[in-house]
Amino acid sequence: MSIAKSGVKLAESSDIVEKARNVLLHEADEIRQLAGRLGAAFEAAVHMIVACRGRVVVTGVGKSGHIGGKIAATFASTGTPAFFMHAAEASHGDLGMITAEDVVIALSNSGESDEIINILPSIRRLGARILSITGSTDSTLSRESQVHLSAAVSHEACPLGLAPTASTTAALALGDALALCVLELREFTAEDFAHSHPGGSLGRRLLVRVKDVMRSGDAIPSVKENATLQQAIQEISSKGMGFTAIVDAEQQPVGVFTDGDIRRLFVQGLTDHQAPITSVMSRQPKLLGTQQMAVEAISLMEQHRINGFLVVNEQRQLAGAFNMHDLLKAKVV
Repeated sequence: MSIAKSGVKLAESSDIVEKARNVLLHEADEIRQLAGRLGAAFEAAVHMIVACRGRVVVTGVGKSGHIGGKIAATFASTGTPAFFMHAAEASHGDLGMITAEDVVIALSNSGESDEIINILPSIRRLGARILSITGSTDSTLSRESQVHLSAAVSHEACPLGLAPTASTTAALALGDALALCVLELREFTAEDFAHSHPGGSLGRRLLVRVKDVMRSGDAIPSVKENATLQQAIQEISSKGMGFTAIVDAEQQPVGVFTDGDIRRLFVQGLTDHQAPITSVMSRQPKLLGTQQMAVEAISLMEQHRINGFLVVNEQRQLAGAFNMHDLLKAKVV
């Protein structure tokens, strides 16, 4: 190890990696110890949240406040209405957001944070229940809570023993454990998760339906049964989807004709552009309903080795069409 001109110590890369590894291993070990201490109090905490008829209000200050914000977000995204309330702002009006039906999760490593202790009487008067997560089992906050969970650690990962590191990691992991146990008891599903994340990739995959991605109206490539091969090719070219539907008098699909079919015809030497399309089309085309999930089309495309689908309504009439490009545009793929 050497001293840089700025006075900052320069360490070998191997030393830096080793120090980082020690931090990760220490925090992982603290979480393992925390897991071994879980018991009746944790069960009571989970049941308290499941029985909550209001919201979960998470509060804290400093680093515990940052962890509390993440815990509240995790609850909210997994089906439990929740929000974060900064303890310092609570005594300046934010306590008005709490109702008697709520559960307040208060985080403080020491269990003695003034901002939290000062609002406990008001929370009790409002009728909300208090669940505390602290690093001290013998603290004002732990004693004033209906349920207390210990997130105590043997020591911080910080070499000075000062910066909250292992303790905040333990509190965050405990919050995740609470949220996910509640999720399972409430039988929260992937589709429920998607409704909370409509802008995410999972939301798009689980919420977008065929009607949301299909092309409709004049954009649908379609010709009548009495059309010629030339007319079908012109329809494919003008609509740019790589295929066209062939429909009967009731607008029901009776066949499909694709770019691939055109290539195969020329390989076979068939070049009569006036040939009836019904003589060369593929019969029994693959169809999807407007209400089916768009994500279903991906596996069906792979299964049948096709690049698009015709879409029909409840009367089996042609209602739309889409291809892989439409799925990509909708970010379903």
